[in-house]
Amino acid sequence: MSVKLRWYLLRFYASVFIALGLRQKAIETFGQMLAEFPNDPYVISSLAYLKTQEGDKRGAIEMYKRVVQRSDASAQSWYNLGFLQEETGQVEDAEFSFRKALELDEKLDLAWYGLGLTLIQQRRFDDAVKALKKNTQLQPMSPYGWYQLARVYVDRQEPEEAVKIIKHLKDFEPKFAKQLERETGLTV
Repeated sequence: MSVKLRWYLLRFYASVFIALGLRQKAIETFGQMLAEFPNDPYVISSLAYLKTQEGDKRGAIEMYKRVVQRSDASAQSWYNLGFLQEETGQVEDAEFSFRKALELDEKLDLAWYGLGLTLIQQRRFDDAVKALKKNTQLQPMSPYGWYQLARVYVDRQEPEEAVKIIKHLKDFEPKFAKQLERETGLTV
């Protein structure tokens, strides 16, 4: 059997296992593929995704680190790495990964949001405001960036800016507006 045919056959098996909900079997199949095709970005990315689904964030991070070492690594791969790093408390590493994602695609709104979260955790509120404003420009109807931006304004002792956001959220996400009012004590 040719190498290319073997790759497609193993990929087919892994896809069938995923479709049947047999993620562990799919992980084993991709692991076998990784042994045979150690630098294949599809295989490494697939393993990273499945490890994330299985709750193995550390394993997924290691796989995504392998993906982003490639010169053709995508912005999405850098974002995925940053997302997992942020979730596991690797804040500075996550900031680096989100910034790499944005170098490749400055319109990746999720990377702007993730960057904002990492900057908040580092108490770099001025930079967080810039990142979250960019996120809300790219995703104006998503309440998450607005919510975090309002929280940063409160932390920066700028309640009038937070009130503007609460008013804005009342127009399309009243639950988020109410939550901000409860959490901040600001009312509109």
